[in-house]
Amino acid sequence: MFNASRFALARKRRGITKKALAQIIAVSEKSVTAYEKGTQAPEQQILYRIAAALNFPSGFFLADDIEELTPDLASFRALAKMTVSQRNSALAAGNIALLLNGWIEQRFDLPQPDLPDLGREQGFSSPGTEQGPEAAAEALRHHWRIGELPVKSMVYLLESKGVRVFSLAIDAKEVDAFSLWYGSKPFVFLNTLKSAEHCRFDAAHELGHLVLHRHGESQGQHIEREANAFAAAFLMPRRSILAHAPKLPTLPNLIAHKKYWTVSVAALNYRLHALRLTTDWMYRTLCIQLSEAGYRSKEPESAPHETSQVLGKVFSALREEGITKKDVASQLMLDPTEIEQLTFGLMLSSVSNPPQPINPKPSKLMHLRLVK
Repeated sequence: MFNASRFALARKRRGITKKALAQIIAVSEKSVTAYEKGTQAPEQQILYRIAAALNFPSGFFLADDIEELTPDLASFRALAKMTVSQRNSALAAGNIALLLNGWIEQRFDLPQPDLPDLGREQGFSSPGTEQGPEAAAEALRHHWRIGELPVKSMVYLLESKGVRVFSLAIDAKEVDAFSLWYGSKPFVFLNTLKSAEHCRFDAAHELGHLVLHRHGESQGQHIEREANAFAAAFLMPRRSILAHAPKLPTLPNLIAHKKYWTVSVAALNYRLHALRLTTDWMYRTLCIQLSEAGYRSKEPESAPHETSQVLGKVFSALREEGITKKDVASQLMLDPTEIEQLTFGLMLSSVSNPPQPINPKPSKLMHLRLVK
């Protein structure tokens, strides 16, 4: 039978209005609304047109119900700036990621979540102050035993602690990232079309939401300020900044020193000022210089993007079993491009095209076990 919830999900994923879709598939807007409400099912030929218009296999619309993610479950960084269509498309991508994650977890043992609850009940989240998020970042580093050293890969760190990380292939600057708890599993979705430094900060920002706001509201200006303060403190610990920050905070010096923490030059400038290592005048002057140099939109001397090591290992194991990207997509009744977009562009090829090793030191890798 035609599944209305899957039809609504597919339409939102493509960012197509009911009126526009009705014109494409040559039916009335009233019919599209009825399809989405479940009060009417399309005829076979119309179903084929729907599948072609939305780039989903026709079988996708005939499978079991999907529990739709709603805005109140997710923490969006720039909710006020994005359109409803952009938000719905991002949430629909999240829904598809849940399907893929479920498929993977049926076959592999993934790292279990290790995220302590550092919310308001524990005294780390308090509106109007940055002391709570700063202390929370220190507490989490202590819990994970990573000391004051820079985090080499935020994606790998999150994955090693049980966070499911996926990519949002949405070409819109308004959609940065979002996170959510789904059941007992934490998820982070990153817009990988941003610079590597931007993505790392987004990852740390969403980590802040996951540990600080698990049981409370997920949206609001003070919530975003807390997550930003957490991200800055987590990526650039206070003692690390005091030990390694440039003595003379000029723009060239900031560009050179930002590489130590792999953060944006703007983030380092803000962090120095937040720790009172630069004056208000110095901070504003550097902000003006950053803007005039175009470094607000394009990061100078940007680092390479991070990728998923967990998904890389999953795909490597699947290749050894002779399972291709097309096979996975077929089982999930998705177009193969959905899998690629959600997995940082990692390709599932046949066993005849073996993957390159991620790291030559096996002791450094996470071990995944294939469940037969």
